[in-house]
Amino acid sequence: AQPMGFQAQPMGYPGGFVVPPVQNQPTMDGTIWMPIPPAIPNCPPGLEYLTQIDQVLIHQQLELLEVVTGFETSNKYELKNALGQRVYFAEEDTDCLTRNCCGPSRPFTIHIVDNLGREVITLQRPLRCSSCCCPCCLQELEVQAPPGTTVGYVVQNWHACLPKFTIQDEKRMDILKIIGPCVVCRCCEDINFEVKSVDETCDVGRISKQWTGFVREAFTDTDNFGISFPMDLDVKMKAVMIGACFLIDFMFFEHGGNKHQRAGVW
Repeated sequence: AQPMGFQAQPMGYPGGFVVPPVQNQPTMDGTIWMPIPPAIPNCPPGLEYLTQIDQVLIHQQLELLEVVTGFETSNKYELKNALGQRVYFAEEDTDCLTRNCCGPSRPFTIHIVDNLGREVITLQRPLRCSSCCCPCCLQELEVQAPPGTTVGYVVQNWHACLPKFTIQDEKRMDILKIIGPCVVCRCCEDINFEVKSVDETCDVGRISKQWTGFVREAFTDTDNFGISFPMDLDVKMKAVMIGACFLIDFMFFEHGGNKHQRAGVW
């Protein structure tokens, strides 16, 4: 018999995921999952969670093998709501050679699953040059929800001083802009990327890289982010903002082979 408050965890889900409990019960590791919302017409399956929240907290999991050996492992993340309930779990899908040869510039696929173990969002980043100073080969990320159905893109815009991105819908129409600080490497404070309207006159939300302490910042590349957006923002654009956060993490806060994060646009 299972102890009260716990539910058996079936193993062997593709990609190494463990299917979490369906109800709002703690798992064996104490994680609380956000209750499953009802289905919503015209909402991609699994994105119903995003209709109920205006903030997502992303916590990258610490990989001891990577800390001890410096060997780059697949990134894993927990996505939580403001109450600390897990909304999604994300895992990078890249091969060992790509991770350790291409470093932070590597192409990747990130699978995001909900509390039924369903893959609800897929992020795909192609290989692009990360050090060019010309408006070519700029970074781009495609967001699919559900997998196979594109809902939007995150496209880097060339700028001499500032990290700038455009959030586009599935038809490549510009929806939002993201503008970061001139210097993204700061000590003892959060680093904010402002989400604005297309004409850059109105604030819409924010993607913040949160300071996690000197030891963790200096010796690991595990990062914490917070994403805020209007409650009534199109749920597909919320998913694309989550994708933008992952792209920003890899571009500016993922350590390279020399263990230094980038301090500027290029």
